[in-house]
Amino acid sequence: MTTIDRRTFLGTATALAATAALRPPQAGAAGAMKKAVYVSMLPKELKDAAGVPKALSYLERFRMAKEVGFEGIEIGTISDAAEAQAIKEAAAQASLVIHSVMNADHWRYPLSSAHPDVVAKSVAGMETSLRNAKLWGADSVLLVPAVVGPDKSGQPGVPDAETSYQDAWTRSQKVVKERILPLAQELKVVIGIEEVWNRFLLSPLEMARYVDEFSSPWVKAYLDVGNMLFYGYPQDWIRTLGKRIHRVHIKDFKRGNGTFEWKNIGEGDVDWVAVRKALGEVGYEGWVTTEISGGDAAYLKDVVARFDRFLAGQKPFVA
Repeated sequence: MTTIDRRTFLGTATALAATAALRPPQAGAAGAMKKAVYVSMLPKELKDAAGVPKALSYLERFRMAKEVGFEGIEIGTISDAAEAQAIKEAAAQASLVIHSVMNADHWRYPLSSAHPDVVAKSVAGMETSLRNAKLWGADSVLLVPAVVGPDKSGQPGVPDAETSYQDAWTRSQKVVKERILPLAQELKVVIGIEEVWNRFLLSPLEMARYVDEFSSPWVKAYLDVGNMLFYGYPQDWIRTLGKRIHRVHIKDFKRGNGTFEWKNIGEGDVDWVAVRKALGEVGYEGWVTTEISGGDAAYLKDVVARFDRFLAGQKPFVA
């Protein structure tokens, strides 16, 4: 057996501790999956006994979320500093965890654009989102990294272009690596890459490769269970992405003859039992956020009940 002196041991231990501090916390560090709601699902106003609409404060909305059974919340980018501070204080008073920020500007100003002014606006939006996350104690920001197709300059005299798949891949990775990732690492906030209807990252194999090419613990996958039903199966995505998954969105989706419709949990085509099994197989124990239509407290209680049945491995809803 090799022996080492006390100084060598302490130096090694310190180095290991420093390395660990630079890595994000594991999704499963706190145990079982945790239920969260996207902020748009919480009503902004309710009618009083006389039928008169009454605006609800952030504190009132957050308390409603907590009372119906949610443990956390995801919030969109807030550029106003006073509003961001008010959100922080309201969440603390309601004992509701802000676990993630949904970046706001990646659709209007794609990182994959050929126009520097558009990219600069997108980067600024992500910087705001990352700083929101730091202020609120969240460790995740959702990012749609690129948009394949029309690339609108938004400037008089500057022609529109078209972003190819390869351009979307190359441009977005370059911008994230050089202009966003350094701040994310500094603030210790994970960039969660989401698959969505942007004609990009259309398979779990591509998503896995895209995330892996950053070679960073601060870039992971943000899985949306409903988004890929047009072209895949969420349980397949889950098993392929495995430990790359940092956050999960849930919603349901109903396909028809040339039509589609977003649905409440359990009323669409998602195989929820298979999804729950796959999440268990890969050891996912992080936040799961509902992102569906909103409603009052009674509606939200029903959503939480469906959520609980899903987490228990049951069908969320039986007609």
